[in-house]
Amino acid sequence: MSQQGEKPAAHEDDWWRKLYDETAPDTGPSSAPDSLDDRFDSVSDTVSEAVEPESEREPEPLPEVRPDPRTAWDPYREQAPPSEEPARKPEPERKPESEREPEPVPVATQAAVPGPRNTVFPAPWEAPAGPPGPRTFAVPKPPEPEPPPAPLTPPGAGPVTAPDPVALHELPPDWAASDAPADGGGGARPLVGHLGDRPPTYDAEPAALPAATSENLDALVPDTVLDGARYGTYTLRAASVRGDSARFRGEPRRDALLTARFGAAESALVLVAVAGGVRGGEGAHLAAADACRWIGGAVARSHARLSEDIRAGRRADLKSGLHRLTDRTYGKLRARAAELGLEPGEYTTSLRCLLLSADPDCRTRVFFGVGSGGLFRLRDGLWQDLEPVIPEQAASGVSEEGPDGDRLTMDLQITTPPSPYSDGPAPPPAELFRFRASVARPGDTLLLCSNGFAEPMRGEPELPDELAERWGPPGPPGLPAFLADTQLRIKGYADDRTCAAVWEA
Repeated sequence: MSQQGEKPAAHEDDWWRKLYDETAPDTGPSSAPDSLDDRFDSVSDTVSEAVEPESEREPEPLPEVRPDPRTAWDPYREQAPPSEEPARKPEPERKPESEREPEPVPVATQAAVPGPRNTVFPAPWEAPAGPPGPRTFAVPKPPEPEPPPAPLTPPGAGPVTAPDPVALHELPPDWAASDAPADGGGGARPLVGHLGDRPPTYDAEPAALPAATSENLDALVPDTVLDGARYGTYTLRAASVRGDSARFRGEPRRDALLTARFGAAESALVLVAVAGGVRGGEGAHLAAADACRWIGGAVARSHARLSEDIRAGRRADLKSGLHRLTDRTYGKLRARAAELGLEPGEYTTSLRCLLLSADPDCRTRVFFGVGSGGLFRLRDGLWQDLEPVIPEQAASGVSEEGPDGDRLTMDLQITTPPSPYSDGPAPPPAELFRFRASVARPGDTLLLCSNGFAEPMRGEPELPDELAERWGPPGPPGLPAFLADTQLRIKGYADDRTCAAVWEA
């Protein structure tokens, strides 16, 4: 039957008339067998005559058996390139249906008829077909060939020494220069050693941290400070380390260190300030930090005039001006002690400073300060104490003159002339002031230190001897090696150590 509105096909009308033609007489009973199978055969023959004749239809192709896609592609099997694909055989000329012999129906067990080759696309999770492409991940390097075995030792000969494997992997020049000990020995990691027959009682490494609260976080100081620089003809190394006793007890480092540069180019001025708080003072580390900060601010405001005076060699102006700046710093410490409700002696510190010009043509090194500490110079392999202990001379008001004509002067409570670096009046002096300006020679090493390092330098000959060997030629050590040198431990000396060393080229 056709859809509504469509014109039925011609063969459909013929089929309808043959089955239900009203003019056809009733067949009535027949003598032919009338079973269900006979009726099905009759209808089948009638329908077959209504369709297209067998001679006019094109023969249907045999069903193609497709290969299983899971087994049709093997990534590890070599496949022929498209150019090597076998040529397709020409199909034989088709014969009419009446002349063709019946062909057997293919079964699953029979091979598929070769037909046109279809492209099989692998599943997304499978590897792509074809030869493997370039690998985009790291490929391990081939193993290096083993060295040839060592020859056998002939009878009577000594043992054969195997090559040191460390010699095959030498450090880069920069690492070797910065981490190697000053004496030129081997070893890439400087170790903290000790002098004497036995090590000190305390451990060489930090143990306990100072107690902290939410209110004193700004007052915390690190265990170690390390710094360095190079200007003109000198190289600077500076370090401040908490003492073994303070490390064990969890006390803060009382020493303070400041390294700063003011100005630029040849007129730049480098300041190194070393302060040591009094032992037992509750705010000793705060007083030391205040002293470094305040003297640094005073030098910063007058650095242009100070740099000019140093390069011109005006020692008198430098002495009077730096004396006044130091007095002002201690005046602020006394005022700060009053604000905290402390006695002036409870909130004070020693202060040692170096002023170094960045001008390569200027070798004048200026030292000034107040309180305990040390100033030493290594020249021609021997240490010179440039700040001898002279309590009798200090009491009698006598000044001492150095071997080069440089003077160590002390404050005799005499009013000094106005400072060329400041306009305001100076507060009354309260501490002994020391000043020295000397000319450095190539090969000299100048050492400025706090009392915790000055005491073993004067009391234990092994320490200056060891440092003279380490800090002599060929030149200054790197920062790690310098830090290890300053921590050479000696039994009986457990205070903070702060020092700055200047190597002259």
